[in-house]
Amino acid sequence: MRVAIIHIGQETNDFNPLLTTLEDFAAFGIHEGAALIESMKGRGQVGGCIDAVAAAGLAVEWVPIISAWAMAGGRIDTTARLYFEERIGTGLRNAGPLDALAIHLHGACSAEGVDDVEGAQLAICRAVLGPDIPIILSLDHHANVTRQMVELSTAILGHRTQPHDVYDTGFIAGQLLARVLRREVTPVMAWRKLRLVTHQEQFLTAQGPMKRWFDQARAMEADPRVLHVAPCPMQPWLDVAEGGWATVVVTDNDQALAETLADQSADLAWSLREDFMVKEAVTIDDAIRLADAEPRGVVVLSDTGDTVFGGTAGDSNLILEAILRLGIHGRALIPLIEAPTVARLVAAGEGAEITLSLGGLITGFFPPLTVTGHVRRILDGHARVPVFQQSEFNQGRTVIFDVGPVTLLVSERSGAAGNVPDAYRAFGIEPADYKMAVLKTASNFQFFKPISSRVIRVDTPGPGQSDVLTLPWKRLPRPIFPLEHPATWRG
Repeated sequence: MRVAIIHIGQETNDFNPLLTTLEDFAAFGIHEGAALIESMKGRGQVGGCIDAVAAAGLAVEWVPIISAWAMAGGRIDTTARLYFEERIGTGLRNAGPLDALAIHLHGACSAEGVDDVEGAQLAICRAVLGPDIPIILSLDHHANVTRQMVELSTAILGHRTQPHDVYDTGFIAGQLLARVLRREVTPVMAWRKLRLVTHQEQFLTAQGPMKRWFDQARAMEADPRVLHVAPCPMQPWLDVAEGGWATVVVTDNDQALAETLADQSADLAWSLREDFMVKEAVTIDDAIRLADAEPRGVVVLSDTGDTVFGGTAGDSNLILEAILRLGIHGRALIPLIEAPTVARLVAAGEGAEITLSLGGLITGFFPPLTVTGHVRRILDGHARVPVFQQSEFNQGRTVIFDVGPVTLLVSERSGAAGNVPDAYRAFGIEPADYKMAVLKTASNFQFFKPISSRVIRVDTPGPGQSDVLTLPWKRLPRPIFPLEHPATWRG
């Protein structure tokens, strides 16, 4: 049997005006042909899918089309969108006869003038493959599931945990793919779209209302007729006309059961909507004082409003400003992604003392902050450090810049956005030597867990802020909770 495989991922934040380009994908690697299989061997959704099919004892010839991933960010530009559409179409047309397609996408990607990038990519796949070839689609569970995605795929699967286990998602997709190829099951789907969007502070699946919703999905799967249940709490910064949470139920040729369970899943999420809006973040000043008072480090300060893993630009200076203003002496690590600032620091040179304004130069969410500091090192920004499904990245020219008790890692591109300790170690910094570390994520604290003593969410404004009520929404379907209070989740 011959199975094509595609992996393209980018999560869009519509409140970040900086477009995502092909260069941003290339920074993590774009692979085609045999290089795709080799680069993802044993890792990520592609690796999990291949391993599951092999474990099932199914002899499959994999036909790799393309693999590409970029850090979450603003909408992808037209050049990047058209490039991937062309590579998908050409790759499938030249692939020869196929028995199935395994396609791994994010599900919340938008482009200039196109809300549903994944729907458009699936349309190309279906146009080439025809109506009968199975398409097994795996998504990030923060996907914005659209009608087009459901209509064009055979089965949709989603991450089962947050933080995500992407290998697990690929593995369960591969298990289902093997059963479909053996004609053991006939997947049918039901999905529900909810008039619901919430902030990210209750997104972890190990606790709180999200755990209840995901536990229900796993309980439903105990029925052998149920192949997969995918709750999808859409990431909260996608301003699109078909936006909102969703749930997808896949059964073995039992449409009535799928419809019933989809209603039950949607009903539970809707009943917990107020619980999903509970905030845990504290003010910036309070967070810094709490961190400085901890008897030991490293204290993680989650910069929720500038969550680069949620698509922001990484140019917030708010926590830096507060540390300096409050006279904090505890050493702190802070990433800053701002190419103009890198250029000025590089021009000053290693060893220079320089006064400059930094922060807020990309998104305009934050007023620039004038600081004086010491340029410690200038580096090329390439690091062999695993980040999610990628084994290395290039964050562009990178400068280690010391300002008072703060060490800034200033880079041209996002890289790991300071959220992975080994990303600092790659540039000669040991995070365990610091009292606090600012992470540009609202939930991916797992990388710092081995060295951190506490996590404090900081209620910062920005393109990823928890205050969804004041974001400048333009396209989201209305009414929608919590912007309004509709009586039902049904649209």
